[in-house]
Amino acid sequence: MPSRPLIGIDLGTTHSLCALFEGGQPKLIPNAHGQVLTPSVVARLDSGELVVGQAALDWQVLHPESAVSQFKRWMGEDRQVPLGPQTFSPAELSSLVLRALRQDAEAYLGEPVEQAVITVPAYFNEHQRLATRTAGELAGLTVRRIVNEPTAAALSYGFHRAQSVENLLIFDLGGGTFDVTVMEIFEGTLEIRSTAGESHLGGEDFTDRLLHWALQQSGQQLEHAQMATPKLVARLREEAEQAKRALSAGQTARLRLPEAEGQVPPGAPELTLDHAQFASLAEPLTARLQRPTERALRDAQMTWKDIDDVILVGGATRMPLIPHLLADWSGRPPQDKVDPDQVVALGAAVQAALIQDDRAVEDMVMTDVCPFTLGVQISKVFGGRHVSGYFLPVIHRNTTIPVSRQESVATLQANQTEVSLEVYQGESRKVEENLKLGELKVTGIPPGPAGQEVLVRFTYDLSGLLEVEAIVPATEERFETLLTHNVAGLSQEEIRLAQKKMQAVKFYPRDDLENRRLLHFASKLVGEIAPSQRSALEEVIDHFEASMESQDPKLFEHARQQLLLALSALGYAAPESDSENPDG
Repeated sequence: MPSRPLIGIDLGTTHSLCALFEGGQPKLIPNAHGQVLTPSVVARLDSGELVVGQAALDWQVLHPESAVSQFKRWMGEDRQVPLGPQTFSPAELSSLVLRALRQDAEAYLGEPVEQAVITVPAYFNEHQRLATRTAGELAGLTVRRIVNEPTAAALSYGFHRAQSVENLLIFDLGGGTFDVTVMEIFEGTLEIRSTAGESHLGGEDFTDRLLHWALQQSGQQLEHAQMATPKLVARLREEAEQAKRALSAGQTARLRLPEAEGQVPPGAPELTLDHAQFASLAEPLTARLQRPTERALRDAQMTWKDIDDVILVGGATRMPLIPHLLADWSGRPPQDKVDPDQVVALGAAVQAALIQDDRAVEDMVMTDVCPFTLGVQISKVFGGRHVSGYFLPVIHRNTTIPVSRQESVATLQANQTEVSLEVYQGESRKVEENLKLGELKVTGIPPGPAGQEVLVRFTYDLSGLLEVEAIVPATEERFETLLTHNVAGLSQEEIRLAQKKMQAVKFYPRDDLENRRLLHFASKLVGEIAPSQRSALEEVIDHFEASMESQDPKLFEHARQQLLLALSALGYAAPESDSENPDG
């Protein structure tokens, strides 16, 4: 029995589109107008009918008060957007766009479509991702996976370049969001090394810079004009967008100034703009693009010299100043061999093929990273008193997932028998500036002096499941909770299987008898070898013991091999029996 269609959707700020993996290739699905790009705009007509896409975009120009766009930027916020007599949440508005895409896919395929992979900016937090899932469910879709947009773009490029060996920087500038991702392709394996970005920076901001400039040239301020002449502002925004696009094809652009009611009569006054003027207006925005790009390179432990190609993703990268900017930074022109507007949707279709175990992608392996740091709230001591509200990272941003990491916390008061572990996501040292995801209560800590240890372990997987586990060493009692903000579409059976896979990710080298025996044997040997050899051996033992706490399998295995080599050089072999007491 053939499987149900699983489509890939790029839910964009300015445009949205969907694709299907068919005949061994990802293919875009046209909408009712024969176009692959559907404007992410919703409007209410005078008749009360809600329309989506191009019809809504056309209506918005002359009726800005009854149309809405750019609502992707509000995903995850507790906001109600008025549209005629009704109000809608950002997720509800997005669901209308997703429903239109679903209907287009059903018309194209001639059968029901009930499942989708939906892409989001890599820097969307858990609330924004949950809102995206909610939008999909409201549109009648089971969301099989939420995929980062640059990851989807990387999948599209990796599908066609699977046998290459290279480092890529994916520069994804869409209508309202910006992501930059560093990835490595090695013989069919696509490994995301780092990601960074801003969820409120995109091509619309460049349009807004032109809009501000045009209003200033005509002696107006945006805030006043939006209140006094909203139709003028709506039309002028369209003129600014057209001027921005014109600069992609020519050396200059003209921007016509509309009348108060939004009309542009023949002979209307015009402003002329060239590339140098536009670059000057955009300088604050390009500075904001550079910071995340440099952070992504740092987190990947790379420089521009290590990058083989820069890949352009997102419609806003069509602005000539973007490739020029990247050429200045990297020393080479970026690539746009796949249409920047389409590459994310095509990659989402490749992800759908991976989920369905399509034979065309059976040799592809994809790894991703955790885009934000995950941790718990702790207290610090200042001036002899405890001050709460500080953030202890457990899994750092850009750690390859799936991953399991452990940290230690302790009680603050004597005879304290319980602690509440509050889980946060973010990069600030203060939890008030981060996003709270949940909490886990730990009880049954034996009474005693302050400082009773509690081990905290986070395990995070590719689907977005976060398992939080706490262990009280004194009693060996375990507590756990599963945070599923980003996986609302998974069934209980799928969650159970995901948790089972998580157990294989967990790494407890100190719990392994052989490792404890090796550490004990080497430590005992320190007192037996020549004094001139002692310092070097102690250094290797210290590195091995530290690696046991790091929970990094690669680091641990390297440290273990170094210790075995050091013992071999001294003429000793590792213990092979229970004759050495590892805890003695």
